[in-house]
Amino acid sequence: MQKYHKIETIFERDEKTKKLIFGKYHNPTVEFLKNLIWDGSEKIDGTNIRVQWDGHQVNFGGRTDESEIPEHLLQKLKAYFGGVANEEIFEQRFGEKEVIIFGEGYGEKIQTNGYIDGVDFIVFDVMINGNYQPRSTVEEIAAVFGCEVAPILISGTLDELVNFVLNNTKSSVSKVGGIIEGIVAKPHIELQDRTGHRIAVKIKRTDFKT
Repeated sequence: MQKYHKIETIFERDEKTKKLIFGKYHNPTVEFLKNLIWDGSEKIDGTNIRVQWDGHQVNFGGRTDESEIPEHLLQKLKAYFGGVANEEIFEQRFGEKEVIIFGEGYGEKIQTNGYIDGVDFIVFDVMINGNYQPRSTVEEIAAVFGCEVAPILISGTLDELVNFVLNNTKSSVSKVGGIIEGIVAKPHIELQDRTGHRIAVKIKRTDFKT
């Protein structure tokens, strides 16, 4: 099953202090694009989950094929995507196309951030036949299965997105007053660099702590 691509940190990290060097971009392509409009969606503190329709059945996976999914989270995934009725929905919409729904499992006994009492799954990306889908398609597919999508908290330049993370603490996903971990920023229009890698960066609050 296709793994989700790595998302790089926005700035370089000092090798001695391990702190980010504010304004020194890790990727020159990102720096070149910094003044475009980027969409910043909330980064959820959880465990990476992949839901795959292989053209015949639904499969569940963690960040890697060796990762184990906690049992209480697995039951939640089966409630959203498992069973004959959901397989028929996948088949009707996608036929034999491979679909991977990428998301984050979060809640009790998963990481440390307090979001909800219990456990849940939130979608942040969808790939169909090897192609990442636009936000509108991600929202449409998530809605079919009754899932939430990681909310876009801000759209603007990268400087504006960094300032947002530095000056906002409350998670919009948390139902119990949890703290925001950060945002994942992507250009408003899907872009790749010269090597074909998707352009996306993460901006985490903890990286800016002094």
